[in-house]
Amino acid sequence: MRKKELILGILLIAGISMKAQQKFEFNVKEAVEHALVNVNDLKNLRVDRKIQDAQNKELTGQALPQLSGTASMQHYFSIPVTLLPDFVSPAVYGVLTDEGVVDGNGNPIQKPTGETQYFPAQFGVPWQASAGFAFQQLLFQPDVFVGLQARSTALKFADMNVKVMEDSVRSNVYRSYYSVLIAEKRKVFLVESIQRLEKLLSDQNKLYNSGFAEKLDIDRTTVNLNNLRTNNMQTDNLIYLGYASLKYALGLNQKDTLVLKDTLAVDYVKRDLLDASSFNYEDRSEIQLLYTLRDLQQLDLKRFKLAYLPTISAYWNFSGTALRQKFDFFNSDQPWYKSSVAGLNINVPLFDGLQKHYRVKQAQYRLEKTTNNLENMQKVIDFQREAAFTVFKNSLATLDAQERNMQLAERVFFTTKKKYESGLGSSFEVLQADTDYQTAQGNYFQALFDATTAKIAYYRSLGKL
Repeated sequence: MRKKELILGILLIAGISMKAQQKFEFNVKEAVEHALVNVNDLKNLRVDRKIQDAQNKELTGQALPQLSGTASMQHYFSIPVTLLPDFVSPAVYGVLTDEGVVDGNGNPIQKPTGETQYFPAQFGVPWQASAGFAFQQLLFQPDVFVGLQARSTALKFADMNVKVMEDSVRSNVYRSYYSVLIAEKRKVFLVESIQRLEKLLSDQNKLYNSGFAEKLDIDRTTVNLNNLRTNNMQTDNLIYLGYASLKYALGLNQKDTLVLKDTLAVDYVKRDLLDASSFNYEDRSEIQLLYTLRDLQQLDLKRFKLAYLPTISAYWNFSGTALRQKFDFFNSDQPWYKSSVAGLNINVPLFDGLQKHYRVKQAQYRLEKTTNNLENMQKVIDFQREAAFTVFKNSLATLDAQERNMQLAERVFFTTKKKYESGLGSSFEVLQADTDYQTAQGNYFQALFDATTAKIAYYRSLGKL
């Protein structure tokens, strides 16, 4: 039983592990689409967009009618006492005087002089309750008025933030994807080079055993073969890191399996070249973001300027009050005293120590700063376009030259190898030709990588990535 439980536990853990690990197969466009959905930075920006939408609706709620209800009940264990001035004595003495009443000495009776007399009085009943509701409608408030105008602009600003991040994600995915393809293609050439040298070393051993080759030739070939194997191991590590970087760019877990469906094609770099003459600054998401920020700051400036205007609101309150000697609020025979009032509130700002004035100044300075940033961004984009086009053009020329050099080095190697096999050349010449061929291959793949990244940078500079 214990063995069965152990086996079941192992199978369960293995099943969970297999479920956690997924396999993904992407071409480069599918990889970009997956990244745009799953990268956490983009997810957070889309959440920010939802937050902005909720804030817009909250602001809209401030302009809608506001209705609130209240209810209260209280019991006085001791009803508050109020001191009332003596209003009885003056009336009594006034009557006596009017009637001509005199005292025992025949003198008119007069009110005694001195301090006013007070007597305590209790007003109210022990039990009191009230219930009612209040209605308020905002007619005009500057910040709410401008906020309602800014709702669509604020959402557009959130959308532009998403678009800027999407451009960055696309660039990262393209670079990582093609870096892995180039490294894997270079790996194929390294394996072919290793196989060539292993064949050459085998042939040299046979010739050495027959007395037709020197030990020095074998040693030279062995050194080159060891160097190639080291390069091959380093390339394996680079491919592993390349896949790790691409998984991160795609928003995948490192334990997931990733298969690239595209194959490396040199014509990818050379096809679909864009015409930069039709470029528009609005094609760049960074410019659109700054335009939207400028629109928001203009509305912010308007909000501060309108702060000098009054705030106007209308209201209506209705309530009912019950006064009881005992707790019988639900007795329908006892009355509830109703109260209803409607009115208009106008709050006029008069002087605030110039606070509004300097808020306007700050908004103007922020707008000026954004305008400067917008002009500078256009200059930066102009520089990026020129630099990216120049680098791309040079990288294409370098790629063509390195491709021809690799083809020439390949012909030289095979010609030298045939001469060696025919007894007309030395093994040193073969090794030198093979080294030159490997160098040409390395230069070619570096040029291919440079051209690929230059094309990505060029497309991004035009806002067409």
